[in-house]
Amino acid sequence: MSWFILFVAGLLEIGWAIGLKYSVGFTKLWPTAWTLLSLVTSFLLLGLALKTLPVGTAYAIWVGIGAVGTAILGIVLFGESLGALKLMSLTLIVAGLVGLKLAHA
Repeated sequence: MSWFILFVAGLLEIGWAIGLKYSVGFTKLWPTAWTLLSLVTSFLLLGLALKTLPVGTAYAIWVGIGAVGTAILGIVLFGESLGALKLMSLTLIVAGLVGLKLAHA
């Protein structure tokens, strides 16, 4: 269950990171509210996952999910560039996350 909680926390990290862009410097009410709700919930879920998961592994996976997801949504939603180096780098992050999970098993 802790891995599922950590995964949801990572998804919510994507939510607050993207929410920061949509909030336009916290000047738009609903995007700001979503950003803050996602941020708090993501941290709470990370804290719950850390009850049973090692901090180094859990934190790295949480950050990795957020980084990869935010980069992908930046490309899809905001037209950010996707070159070969960026794609390779994101692939390496995902490989690292899989490796951390397997190392913990």
